[in-house]
Amino acid sequence: MSFESVDPGEGHSIAAWTAVTIMLLAVAIGTVAFFLVIPWLVWASVGLLVVGLLVGWVLAKIGYGVADTQSTHQGN
Repeated sequence: MSFESVDPGEGHSIAAWTAVTIMLLAVAIGTVAFFLVIPWLVWASVGLLVVGLLVGWVLAKIGYGVADTQSTHQGN
């Protein structure tokens, strides 16, 4: 018996996983740098956080986002 799923699939895409991984790494680096009082590395991690956001947005725009993943699975 089959049924159609209504789950929007939030976060189940290459764009989301890549963005979250980059941003998680940025937060981890920034936390350690803040603890060790390395201001330039704290600000570099803020920059990396912004890069992660932009990478996720670009990947979603070129077809690796949730909407494109769902249409592929539905056979469209």
